[in-house]
Amino acid sequence: MSRYSRHIVLDEIGQAGQEKISQAKVLVIGAGGLGCPALQYLTAAGTGTIGIIDFDIVEESNLQRQILFGTSSIGINKAIAAKNRLEDLNPTINIRAYTEQLTQKNALELFEGYDIIVDGTDNFTARYLINDASILTRKPVVHGAIYKFEGQVSVFNYENGPSYRCLFANPPKEGSVPNCSEIGVLGVLPGIIGTMQANEVLKMILGFESVLSGKLFCFNAKTSETITLKITKSVSEIEKVMALKESFSNKNFEVFCESPVVEVSAAEAMQLGNCQFIDVRELGEKPIVELSNCIQIPLGNLEKELNQIDSEQNKIIFCQTGIRSRKAVEILQKHNQNNCYNLKGGAQTILAHQKLEIK
Repeated sequence: MSRYSRHIVLDEIGQAGQEKISQAKVLVIGAGGLGCPALQYLTAAGTGTIGIIDFDIVEESNLQRQILFGTSSIGINKAIAAKNRLEDLNPTINIRAYTEQLTQKNALELFEGYDIIVDGTDNFTARYLINDASILTRKPVVHGAIYKFEGQVSVFNYENGPSYRCLFANPPKEGSVPNCSEIGVLGVLPGIIGTMQANEVLKMILGFESVLSGKLFCFNAKTSETITLKITKSVSEIEKVMALKESFSNKNFEVFCESPVVEVSAAEAMQLGNCQFIDVRELGEKPIVELSNCIQIPLGNLEKELNQIDSEQNKIIFCQTGIRSRKAVEILQKHNQNNCYNLKGGAQTILAHQKLEIK
């Protein structure tokens, strides 16, 4: 009664409403800029069961906006670090941490255990995977997206409403829309959007009207301007997803973002031999990667410094996450450079591989 007294005294919530919150099960996908504030407020509100799925680890660059983490969290899996912080905030609820990546193999089983899904991801492959899994399991999804100073919020698949594919039937080519690690983001923006996502979750749990289903709420942090756009349901797009239910676990969501860029893992790169590694991050970006035969050319300078590229060697291009390096491969191919490979997962995967080699 004491912990939730400010909810209970609200006529619109009361004891019955707080009981609904305590019985709800919410899965948050991604404990990043959007997931952190959503998790914080859902935990504080007393959401009975909260799932957190994230395979990434906390990095120093996350601390500018991912407010659940501190310096002591660096190097720890995000789902675990978030769970540790949230259990201190509210030890009376059940918090589950999933340290694996969400895939078509585990999505349906995970979704079945929850009432509402919160999408805190930052890439189109994950968003379409989440959308299709939510349709097949009949779960509403609270969508959030951020870009520099602009954010969006919507609720998809709620009470037979529009889905993400009704708004964006097909994704853009991978790499054509950078995420916040590539283009930057105002630190408070994901806090605003993530908190709004938590608000939509609570509205659904409590049965409030005016859930953002069939609407896309857009916010500009620089101007404080907002606009709400209407989303029209496309029955045909939803039927396409339903028709592929039996083959969902074998569906390759990456094919929607195909490009001629060939990707390799860190292990595959190390086995290629005769390699020149090219770091296209900005000078000073961490983690620092130490490799033999490695040069650093920021992406914006690449075409000016082609003379540093060894055309006779295999070229392994990497950045922080794999977006800029994909663009770099396309630039090199345009200049008739062969044997260019994009490193999957970016710089962090090199360090992880090196640690495995040492062990």
